[in-house]
Amino acid sequence: MPNWGGGAKCGACEKTVYHAEEIQCNGRSFHKSCFLCMACRKALDSTTVAAHESEIYCKTCYGRKYGPKGVGFGQGAGCLSTDTGDHLGLNLQQGSPKPARPSTPTNASKFAKKMVDVDKCPRCGKSVYAAEKIMGGGKPWHKSCFRCAICGKSLESTNVTDKDGELYCKVCYAKNFGPKGIGFGGLTQVEKKE
Repeated sequence: MPNWGGGAKCGACEKTVYHAEEIQCNGRSFHKSCFLCMACRKALDSTTVAAHESEIYCKTCYGRKYGPKGVGFGQGAGCLSTDTGDHLGLNLQQGSPKPARPSTPTNASKFAKKMVDVDKCPRCGKSVYAAEKIMGGGKPWHKSCFRCAICGKSLESTNVTDKDGELYCKVCYAKNFGPKGIGFGGLTQVEKKE
């Protein structure tokens, strides 16, 4: 039967979608007003849509329905979540129930391995996480520990030098480890013999 309506059919309401109101996703056309998450009904755009076969979801609902399962997944970094998505009508139980976990883990989780491998700051000895890490002398430092060992001046990539695993500003490095003699370091005048 010919398509007399003049446009494609909406993937949500099955009515004709005219070009001025058309949004395309996953090879299908939608009205702007019908381009909603199938679970929570939140309005979508090109940055928030996640398609699965013929269904469209916001990234949060898509993650809850099709993403990894367990505590901490689906909400973003650093957040623990036990939200199952039941209030959105998402059925997360697929197949038979999982067997109970053994009381003693047989292998360490990825999270536990990452916690062991966290770099330590050479100055204070505490863990250095990515958000606060500055590299200097081939080692990770806290931003607050990235200071000259002698004068305590805050360092940057333009004025840092390292010696024996310690950081120095260029001035302190030159005074303590640079060449000595007339014209180097602190001597500014030469005494004349009479």
